[in-house]
Amino acid sequence: MQAEYDSSNIFARILRGELPCFKIYEDADAIAFMDIMPQSDGHALVVPKEAAVDLFGLSEKGAAAAIRATQIVARGVREAFQPDGVVISQFNGAAAGQTVPHVHFHIVPRYTDQALRGHARQQQDMEVLKQHAARVVAALAKLQG
Repeated sequence: MQAEYDSSNIFARILRGELPCFKIYEDADAIAFMDIMPQSDGHALVVPKEAAVDLFGLSEKGAAAAIRATQIVARGVREAFQPDGVVISQFNGAAAGQTVPHVHFHIVPRYTDQALRGHARQQQDMEVLKQHAARVVAALAKLQG
């Protein structure tokens, strides 16, 4: 059963420009920005512009566009942070760990010598996020140039 979409959720408000974000990528169908409560340095989110609570409510076109954007952004994160690995995850429902009721994809760099911070637990310093965003934007420009 599909939950009803709440247009007042934080990602919908970011998409409308009502709330700020450290944007690293945008195309016609998706936006990507730094997670303000990152599990590791470089943790980014890809948010489809289509109004959908979870993957099950996303259209086939929206899902394809989201994966395409996630792949692009993940390449930029990998180039910018040089992690040992990258986890890409997507949660559906509170029981699965979804904290914002708008479908989104997490790109989480993994480093062999660092434990992950808790999901949605501690807000990062805004200046650090700004610097991290600049690194990813520069990496994406390098990769696309």
